[in-house]
Amino acid sequence: MKSLILTNEFPPNIYGGAGVHVDYLSRELAKIMRVEVRCFGTDGQLVLPTEGALSATSFGADTKNFKAPKQLHSIFASLQRCLDWNVAGIDADVVHLHTWYTHLGGILAKLNYGIPLVVTVHSLEPLRPWKREQLGVGYDFTCWVERTALEMADAVIAVSNDTREDVLRHFNVAPEKLRVIHNGIDLNEFQKTSSNSALLKYGVDPKRPFVLFVGRITRQKGILHLARAIHHMAKDFQVVLCAGAPDTPEIAAEMRTLVEAAQVVHGSVLWVREMVSKPDLIELYSHASVFCCPSVYEPFGIINLEAMACSTPVVASAVGGIKEVVVDGETGFLVPLELRDGTFEPTDSEQFEQNLASRINAVMADKALGERLGRAGRTRAEEYFSWEAIAHKTHSLYVDVVQNHKQCAAK
Repeated sequence: MKSLILTNEFPPNIYGGAGVHVDYLSRELAKIMRVEVRCFGTDGQLVLPTEGALSATSFGADTKNFKAPKQLHSIFASLQRCLDWNVAGIDADVVHLHTWYTHLGGILAKLNYGIPLVVTVHSLEPLRPWKREQLGVGYDFTCWVERTALEMADAVIAVSNDTREDVLRHFNVAPEKLRVIHNGIDLNEFQKTSSNSALLKYGVDPKRPFVLFVGRITRQKGILHLARAIHHMAKDFQVVLCAGAPDTPEIAAEMRTLVEAAQVVHGSVLWVREMVSKPDLIELYSHASVFCCPSVYEPFGIINLEAMACSTPVVASAVGGIKEVVVDGETGFLVPLELRDGTFEPTDSEQFEQNLASRINAVMADKALGERLGRAGRTRAEEYFSWEAIAHKTHSLYVDVVQNHKQCAAK
């Protein structure tokens, strides 16, 4: 059996959790079956380490003659690739989609090549209303293409139980087509290291403890709330924000203003704006005394799992799949977050920000507590989130949908 995986992100171009998921899942799946990946990039074959039966090709998009509004360029570039993926020919038994960018490609493959369609839900467009700031009315298209793909899919994978409930609430998907398969972690790669060269590279004082944030500058990640929470943090530790790739110029300006204000009040706030390499990221996780994830929407939250694998305690908002990764009081602390109806704005932003700071302060002030939480986090990552198990669950799902598809075709 062969799977065709369609994705926006793939090495070396990864900027979010969905890309991390595809990277590791495809490599692990390739140990037990043939896997072809088609992704965004420039035209040509990607250079990959030989690992099982994995091949990957990147597809470019020619946007130089686009006369549409700038907000729509990413949409039309993705549609161009979706068509090119299909024109290139498909010989797979199943097509597997990741994020809305790929959904039209999977729809075309199912209808034109007659193969079953699997969609992994990493996030849902109706639950990301701030995307309208980025895409304008193009957001209506992304919602439509996501709905169309999910509702015609042969199987839908939710990365958490919370996400499964979101799919059932917002889409007409039969419960029997939904399966929960969590994200995973490479436990050999993500583990505590004593090397501190990354700290020195980014200007972090290795002799002083620090709280760490890693993520994109988007409202989903709650980074603006964390920037305001710094005003309530103790002054005896550093705050390191690895935050880049802002969704819009407007949120970039908001972030800059808030960080500058926090730097005046706190005095030890370091903002790393460039993309951090994986080895550097592992070092930062390993030396952080606390990792903070203040997301207002998070279907899974793989960054929390990465921190836990590096034996770092986590303080995170109690939303979405985070509640299935972080165990409150055991591997870190979950901060309650009540959202206004129909929005992703906290009912009381100031209280949420104060609570974030309070939990961070508590762990930073108690080294023994932090070490205990960190050890428990590593143990939980080892016991529940290996990529090998996730790949076998995914393969089993493929077998089911392919067999069902053949049985239906035979009738």
